[in-house]
Amino acid sequence: MTAGAAGAPEVVVVGGGAAGLSLAHRLVETGAARVTVVEPPDGPVRPAERTWCYWDEGHDGLGAAVTAAWPLLRVHGRDGTALTVDPAPATYRMVRSSAFERLVHARVEQAPGGRVLRATADTVRDVPGGAEVRCTAPGGRALTLRARYVFDSRPLPALPAARTQLLQHFRGWFVRTDRERFDPGVADLMDFRVPQPRHGLAFGYVLPLAADRALVEYTEFSRAPLTTEAYEAALGHYARDVLRLGGFEVESAEQGVIPMTDGRFARRTGRSVFRIGTAGGATRPATGYTFAAVQRHSRAVAAALRDGRDAVPPPHGRRALAMDAVLLRALDTGRVDGPDFFTGLFRRTPAHRLLRFLDGATSLREEWGIGLRTPVGPMLRTALEVPFLPRRTHPLPGTGVSHR
Repeated sequence: MTAGAAGAPEVVVVGGGAAGLSLAHRLVETGAARVTVVEPPDGPVRPAERTWCYWDEGHDGLGAAVTAAWPLLRVHGRDGTALTVDPAPATYRMVRSSAFERLVHARVEQAPGGRVLRATADTVRDVPGGAEVRCTAPGGRALTLRARYVFDSRPLPALPAARTQLLQHFRGWFVRTDRERFDPGVADLMDFRVPQPRHGLAFGYVLPLAADRALVEYTEFSRAPLTTEAYEAALGHYARDVLRLGGFEVESAEQGVIPMTDGRFARRTGRSVFRIGTAGGATRPATGYTFAAVQRHSRAVAAALRDGRDAVPPPHGRRALAMDAVLLRALDTGRVDGPDFFTGLFRRTPAHRLLRFLDGATSLREEWGIGLRTPVGPMLRTALEVPFLPRRTHPLPGTGVSHR
């Protein structure tokens, strides 16, 4: 922490997932605030182990929590054609939630005024001079926390009304093969050699952890999640018939749902209460990627508080959200063929520029150049249509949300 931490405002971060821990990390790193993290105690409310992936140039201070990293990315078209790209100076990185939690907890608790509180947050509200969080500690004891600001990362009870809403839903196996089957230097980001659903798109996803170990996932962009049995069947087909892994053992599994929506998320729910993470609109609407955006947004929030500003910036710019709304609608209507669209982007755009585009960090000129490499007619038609579409509510799936 910086020398100014003693006079920094008190902040309560509600939720110990990717968004809450990332913000707490940046706040104590910069000395922008004295931080209390409130996260659920062990039990049914506490999320299971999760995997978060993102790209970074290695300067984010999270190296101790990184499980694996890949210098090369590969995309497989439906016809089996493989395209390998080098996103240098960035690498694709995997963080497991348990390692990330240990890292951030240690840094928060070592910081002046920092602490991690295991309790269930019941209500969050404005009070004179700040905000209040009422909690229930293990054993049923009631606690009340007051702070200058509260940042709430808890999932929303319902998503905001949207013109288009898809879900990115997936199930993954951590597998160990009986022979060396994987290249640990290459991550298969999108493998379209799987049967495509009638609506949306599907792809495989392979993150090698060793020559004989990998996370193998089946992912869909569509309107509704599958049953566990359907995911298992799709994964079995992908592992055995597409990847041809031969003999393997499934050591563990994970499953998740990520909302892909152009709904307008309220980032501020009171004078001193803010939403962060997926609840605050950090998930990129057209790709479902969240972890990279959370890192960028956490740094921006910490900088704002350090400079004495309470106008917290949005996680994504208006231009990026407008482009995502168009792509989301084009995918949902079937005007754009998803596998061909994403394969074409990787084939025609330098890898590092494309990753910055997916992260919302490109310039208008760069975005114009990328746009000209997409199906111009269908995208233009959709862009003209989107502003006139009504926003309506969509059902929220009951499964837990995970983050890319």
